[in-house]
Amino acid sequence: MAYTKLNRSAATLTKNRTEGSISPFSGMCVTCVDGCIGMCEIGKSAYRGPEVLYPQPFGIITSASEKEYPVDLSHFSIMGTAVGAHGVKADSDKATFPKVTIETRIGHDKGIKLKVPFIVSAMGSTNVAKQNWQGLAIGAALSGTILTIGENVCGMDEESEFKNGNIVRSPDMETRVNLFKEWQENGYGTIAVQANVEDTRLGVHEYVIKKLGVEAVELKWGQGAKDIGGEVKIKDLKKAQELKKRGYIVLPDPESPNVIKAFEKGSFKEFERHSRLGMVEEESFIQRVEELRSAGAKYVFLKTGAYRPADLARAVKFSSKAKIDLLTVDGAGGGTGMSPWRMMNEWGIPSVEIWSLLYQYLRKLDEKGDYIPDVVVSGGITLEDQIYKALALGAPYFKAVGMARGPMAATMVGKTIGKTIEEGLIPVYVERFGSSAEEIFVTAPELKRKYKERFNNIPTGAMGLYSYFTRLSQGLRQLMAGNRKFALQYITRNDIAALTQDGANISGIPYILDVDKEEVDKILKG
Repeated sequence: MAYTKLNRSAATLTKNRTEGSISPFSGMCVTCVDGCIGMCEIGKSAYRGPEVLYPQPFGIITSASEKEYPVDLSHFSIMGTAVGAHGVKADSDKATFPKVTIETRIGHDKGIKLKVPFIVSAMGSTNVAKQNWQGLAIGAALSGTILTIGENVCGMDEESEFKNGNIVRSPDMETRVNLFKEWQENGYGTIAVQANVEDTRLGVHEYVIKKLGVEAVELKWGQGAKDIGGEVKIKDLKKAQELKKRGYIVLPDPESPNVIKAFEKGSFKEFERHSRLGMVEEESFIQRVEELRSAGAKYVFLKTGAYRPADLARAVKFSSKAKIDLLTVDGAGGGTGMSPWRMMNEWGIPSVEIWSLLYQYLRKLDEKGDYIPDVVVSGGITLEDQIYKALALGAPYFKAVGMARGPMAATMVGKTIGKTIEEGLIPVYVERFGSSAEEIFVTAPELKRKYKERFNNIPTGAMGLYSYFTRLSQGLRQLMAGNRKFALQYITRNDIAALTQDGANISGIPYILDVDKEEVDKILKG
């Protein structure tokens, strides 16, 4: 069985000429004909070169791998039970699913309260994040969760101001932070700001802590979509030149006369801006954590990607030594930015495998009595059953899951529906629910009762995210109630079973036919 589709994808706007007859190991048409215009990735690369590395159309999409990994969360099943209750009295009138609490706390002294065990992972300088930030920030704040501002925001902000090479003002960053804070309620959730190599050199963390009152900062070792630094595309020559001056890698060189001439002629229409590779060292990592605390950071996070097992072990061990508040581990295949397409499909450890290794490493440290940071896992999680399975897979260490493409999709849909309402062009599929935001968005009446006149300032993108999270919350409560778990702390690895032997071997979760064997024998013998 081939797990990968080669040489054609909707992500790169390419396809095979002989769609029904394709070589499985090369992805090429079985008969490659002289005279073909070049619709596949090879053909398109013949005239657009490196442009074909990236998903298209850039700026209005998010993307994720289409590789069929050998094991994923669908290879596990949630085990319900007909007896007992954990967290409430085992009484049919009291043990109802609305009684399930999914609130949790993370960080030292359990200082960050979350209404839901899912957070919005980092979204940085990409166009799609910037264009949807209002909905993301307000929706996340209404939902009472963490929203992370990703890398390169200050460096990409054309209105940023610098002094001696350090950022002193970024209107874009100010807007992103303040939007969340304006709608944050009762201390639930927080806004976190991420930093990569360039951000650190520009002093982004020090700036957001001291000038914007940000309490949580996140160091970045990568993500599940790629093993290189972040990248975006730039359509403006002057902006490309300015980004090079700010220390970014920009390709092709926007200061080269020949490149400028080719750009002005239209030979290419976009520059690539790349971030540098981080270099992880234990001593410098621990030192940086201490620097951030000294600068005023209340909470320090680490986000790492799907690197090899030794790097995962470093992330776990260094996080333990530095006593950070939250470690996020991202599985291969996902992303919201412009990761190279083949890299996104063919690089890194997939989610179930890396989460299983993570559980093993955390358990080893726990058995030694070492400090264990709170942990979030991410990598393709979109719905409530996946949330439950991921939390169970890493219980008791996994406190929440990270999501990016799902929240972004809900936000974009909400925004788009708002535009169709304004234009009076609501699609029939949506119009059956009504002709106003209050009719179409099922959570709108609740939000209007709660916020009164302020409701009019809630964008439909935020309603989209809030409604999506409301669905996930109720769905998760239902699954937990079926397993008689009425609070998150009662979830265990015994709550799920592997449907395949491969899944069992990788995760250490029992194969479904081996579940409850000892208890079954006792029942049948009794």
